[in-house]
Amino acid sequence: MLHTSIQHFLPFIGTLSNDRPLTKQDLLTASLLMEKSGDIRVYYAPHNDSINKAAKIVIVGITPGWRQMKIAFEQFVDSLSSGDTVETCLNEAKQAARFAGSMRKNLLHMLDECGIPNALGIPSSADLFGNSRNFLHTTSIIKYPVFIKGKNYTGHQPPIHRSALLKHYAYNIFPDELAQIHPPALVIPLGKTVEQTIVRLAEEQMLPNHTYLTGFPHPSGANGHRVRQFQQQKQQLQEKVRAWAGGGG
Repeated sequence: MLHTSIQHFLPFIGTLSNDRPLTKQDLLTASLLMEKSGDIRVYYAPHNDSINKAAKIVIVGITPGWRQMKIAFEQFVDSLSSGDTVETCLNEAKQAARFAGSMRKNLLHMLDECGIPNALGIPSSADLFGNSRNFLHTTSIIKYPVFIKGKNYTGHQPPIHRSALLKHYAYNIFPDELAQIHPPALVIPLGKTVEQTIVRLAEEQMLPNHTYLTGFPHPSGANGHRVRQFQQQKQQLQEKVRAWAGGGG
């Protein structure tokens, strides 16, 4: 069954060209605008509609950024022009866009160090993006790309809980998504903003019974404290992964 979001936006997406890179002028347009509030704009992107309900690992970002949005649309348009089904286009867009570039390399290193491959019985964490992708679900606290005056929303201005629009995604849509995944999954929040939101949701008993791997640094190269933060948290992260794998999570 196709998702209502893609059904709504598909006629416009079908007009996008795959003979050149897509720009903000192409995509940050009224035709893809989902919601707005003040300077906040939420746009549709075709890579967070599907949910891997059998996932063992759930990696959670704050919101898809411009680069992810661009990659997802370019892949979707390429797949569509090749005659793929819309469901296949959605899956291929998600595969292409999630944690692309150096962020994925940093992420995989930390996942390996935490003991994820051993917990899952796979050769390395890189397999989560390849042959073992059936174990992985990636998502965001705010499911669709958010921009403030045309720039990526970083989770700070405004804070999620101070915006009714952003809070709706974080406090309603996100917990509902996690509830569709069969526990006990290992949920990995990337960075302080995502972690703080998950802690708030847990305090309000709004989260399903997964294991939440708090203390995991954001893998972005822009996070200059990433290595030190990870070394400080490494032991407790490893212990929590082992407990989850052993059924104690």
